[in-house]
Amino acid sequence: QVQLVESGGGLVQAGGSLRLSCAVSGRTLRSYAMGWFRQAPGKEREFVAAIRWSGISTYYTDSVKGRFTISRDNAKNTVYLQMNSLKFEDTAVYYCAAAASSNLVITRRNYDYWGQGTQVTVSS
Repeated sequence: QVQLVESGGGLVQAGGSLRLSCAVSGRTLRSYAMGWFRQAPGKEREFVAAIRWSGISTYYTDSVKGRFTISRDNAKNTVYLQMNSLKFEDTAVYYCAAAASSNLVITRRNYDYWGQGTQVTVSS
């Protein structure tokens, strides 16, 4: 079993930055592709970013390209999402997810484990 715990969310003004962390326990992080998703009120959970187990390959949804960076530290069993130039529309609960795959995973249904989420609120 894999447990994921997100942290780092909060309230920030538009244009500001936050760094989310996802601590993984139960299995070595090295075995999993990782991703970040978000869900705004009244909307479906959507893909934000993904990173391959090696950390070499990443993929982002268009709306965050150039502003968000996903990274991982397998030695610390932690995945990060650096969010810069935040916009009001980035407001959502952000979820970390793990997939037992050696490839990039961008489809929600292909993720095996999920964290409980952390709230990010961007004030305009």
